[in-house]
Amino acid sequence: MKESKRERESPALGEAVSAGDPVLPDRRSFLQASGHGFGAMALGSLLFDEEGKAATVVPENPRVRRVISLFMSGGPSQMDLLDPKPELEKERGKELPKSVRGEQRITTMTSVQKSLPVLPSPFKFGQHGQSGLELSELLPHWSEVADDLCLVRSMQTEAINHDPAITFFQTGFQLAGRPSVGSWVSYGLGAINRDLPAYVVLTSRSTAGGAQPLYSRLWDSGFLPAEHSGVKLRNTGDPVYFLKNPPGIDRGVRRDILDDVGALNRRRHAALGDPAIESRIAQYEMAFRMQTSVPELADISKEPEHVMKLYGPNVGKQGSFARNCLVARRLAERDVRFIQLFHMGWDQHDKLKETLSRQCRDTEQPVAGLIQDLKQRGLLKDTLVVWGGEFGRTTYAQKPGDKAGRDHHPGCFTQMLAGAGIKGGHVHGETDDYCYNVTRDPVHVHDLNATLMRLLGVDHEKLTFRFQGRDYRLTDVHGKVVKEILS
Repeated sequence: MKESKRERESPALGEAVSAGDPVLPDRRSFLQASGHGFGAMALGSLLFDEEGKAATVVPENPRVRRVISLFMSGGPSQMDLLDPKPELEKERGKELPKSVRGEQRITTMTSVQKSLPVLPSPFKFGQHGQSGLELSELLPHWSEVADDLCLVRSMQTEAINHDPAITFFQTGFQLAGRPSVGSWVSYGLGAINRDLPAYVVLTSRSTAGGAQPLYSRLWDSGFLPAEHSGVKLRNTGDPVYFLKNPPGIDRGVRRDILDDVGALNRRRHAALGDPAIESRIAQYEMAFRMQTSVPELADISKEPEHVMKLYGPNVGKQGSFARNCLVARRLAERDVRFIQLFHMGWDQHDKLKETLSRQCRDTEQPVAGLIQDLKQRGLLKDTLVVWGGEFGRTTYAQKPGDKAGRDHHPGCFTQMLAGAGIKGGHVHGETDDYCYNVTRDPVHVHDLNATLMRLLGVDHEKLTFRFQGRDYRLTDVHGKVVKEILS
């Protein structure tokens, strides 16, 4: 067919039009192509080097190669697990002093109560390791790794309800829509293993019930390119949908199909310059490679018996927290940059003694087993493990007697860190005698994220993304590195 004059004048745009005589795009398409097109080329040069790895920042003196985040959704009770207050027994049943509560908010679940009676912990604490780290009797296996643990007892956050608090912890903002911490790490540092995503997510649910829901936006990339979203591995069946080719399609045919689709997408991108098209191409390629890498990752049949025992009796159950911890170690071995496990069910508003005990039976051995497994393989020296929830629990009781539980408390709670760049057997910060206020060395959520970034070799103030005319970052306009916990 004879080439039209318009196509000769605009070959890139003409290529994007299908059958028939090419037609010039309308003004909107032309402006998209000229604006987004140059922006996409600039973005591409920023994001990727010749190997396809993200290159937005060059890490400076990184102590950490990869992060395993163990997010305990619901808010673990700090005074029952990691911050002992034995003197509270003298205050049992008494009203929480107004001088202690101050102007802090309480939830609507508690505001209907006539009183706020102090509830001491029903659990005993003991000292463990050479460091003498104090841990609850609910964490017997943690005692075996006590000298590897750093407890930050002075954590503070801003939200008092689950959804905004989890969103804040994940994105640095209480409202949904911003990129998650794992997405920021993926965007800034890229993938190490080209056959697996830089950011992988696993979820599990408490056998004690009462779990708050989780939403995929918690590991979404927000306004960052879509390929930086967390890839969630499923709890049943194949870890990822469509790992297997349909009947009559082998890997060679799949490759040919992908090449053809990729060519069409590149032509479309040449016309419109939409960065989302680049993300789509990258995701298709990753999905193809995952057809080989993920089945091998998920197959734990060759794990030796002594390793399986580290993670406890539930390690054989697909979708259990124990199994996810073992998969997390396998992901770490394969150099996945950011691995995040969400475990639901830490919202003990009632029957604290029963439900918290059960939750710990499901989770505490796998956490200790993960740390031990990483350590014996030499992986803990460049892996950071972070454990904790979105806030803490109140020192006063909800519901009377044996049904007593604890409400949400953002004023103080504890996070545990272990591994690369962290002081082991160390306690940072302090709370008052009621475990209600921070009295020394407060650490905000933004400070924790700033520290995590520093360990990865990234200045949290410099890792930014311009969106709607403003430079955004994970820590917003806040955050300072907690140097006291760094080794």
